[in-house]
Amino acid sequence: MCIHSIFIALFFNAMKFIIHPSKIEGKVPIPGSKSHTIRALVMGLLAEGESIIRDPLESSDTLSCIRMVESFGGKIVREKNLWKVKGTGGRMPIPDDIIDTGNSGTTLYIGIGTASLIEGITIFTGDHQIRSRPADGLLEAINALGAKARSTRGNGKPPLVIEGPIKGGETSVKAVTSQYLSSLLIATPLAKNDSVISVPLLYEAPYVTMTLRWLERCGIRYTADESYRKFIFPGRQCYKSFDSHIGADFSSSAFFLVAAAITGCKLILTGLDFADPQGDKEVVHILQKMGASIDIAGLTLRIRGGNLRGGTFDLNAIPDALPSLAVAACFADGETKLVNVPQARLKETDRIAVMCRELKKMGANIEEISDGLIVRKSTLTGAEVNGHGDHRVVMSLAVAGLAARGTTVVDTAESVSVTFPSFPELMRAIGAALTINE
Repeated sequence: MCIHSIFIALFFNAMKFIIHPSKIEGKVPIPGSKSHTIRALVMGLLAEGESIIRDPLESSDTLSCIRMVESFGGKIVREKNLWKVKGTGGRMPIPDDIIDTGNSGTTLYIGIGTASLIEGITIFTGDHQIRSRPADGLLEAINALGAKARSTRGNGKPPLVIEGPIKGGETSVKAVTSQYLSSLLIATPLAKNDSVISVPLLYEAPYVTMTLRWLERCGIRYTADESYRKFIFPGRQCYKSFDSHIGADFSSSAFFLVAAAITGCKLILTGLDFADPQGDKEVVHILQKMGASIDIAGLTLRIRGGNLRGGTFDLNAIPDALPSLAVAACFADGETKLVNVPQARLKETDRIAVMCRELKKMGANIEEISDGLIVRKSTLTGAEVNGHGDHRVVMSLAVAGLAARGTTVVDTAESVSVTFPSFPELMRAIGAALTINE
């Protein structure tokens, strides 16, 4: 199935992955980072002049961000492997219509901060998963800066109404998702007055580092303490345009890393830059600790699976890795604890509960704890499992099927278009027995 067909299937909720045990081998070009692509689009919108984004990720999440950027007055020209963004210099019109962020939480949260710069009202909504995701902590922080932000249902979840502009001043945010903080970091430099942001709680710190790198690239000045507990941004700043390459997505690479680790096969992954601040590069080190053989040379990684062993791993900085590492843990000797990741319950699904439930259907010895999972070595058997419309759950269960006995069927497979529409194509290219039933 081509990528275009996957986008179409998304709207019909029709796709199932059918996976048989497989021996895999080959080279996998990992696509661009969703997190970098969305930050580039928004900062291109806020900048003066034209910005160039090279090798962006094209997925339903980034297309949702493009639609938002265009609603805020940005103009985007998409060419092959290159997008041009003509910015507004921070002078954005009131959107003509409600902004639908689809399934993209990153677009929603960063969009809230962007909308708070506009003198007028912006309304956000999204799909059913987005409408169940909390934004109350970010809304409170935006209100403290002088804007008006509220949930139409009074529960802190979309639909949301944002009326700006923020003026600056002092605010505080408990960043149960780093996206709350990134939203404020991106918006406050354009406020009229200086801003001071206090952060009493921060999860997923590497994504904050990513945002700060982009701010520096765009000429934004700030001060911060080493622990990211306090930020000071002078007001009335200007974003500079840029010409930047989007690095490969470590979050997407995790599925291929785990696939090699649990099948005992060899893979070569290309495009991965370990100087990139993406937190999910830690998956590589976790799999090394579990016993996988991994060699890194420049942007190329070679992995060969072996006898895996369990351990205790803190996933606070990398919640997106929980589904794939839960699969790896099923094949590791002894007990594996994936801990300190309560925010995994606040993603597209409650990923802790969902992965526990679905892997149990395949025979996993797994239990749910408040902030993660405990997994013991298991013999997995193919089963019909529910992907819950969550792209990372779907891909992780598909990977589990490569090393399970018998046939695994994963429904709601259309959701892979959110971040990784080429996933089935790349899997088949390395020999995975994966077919699609519509």
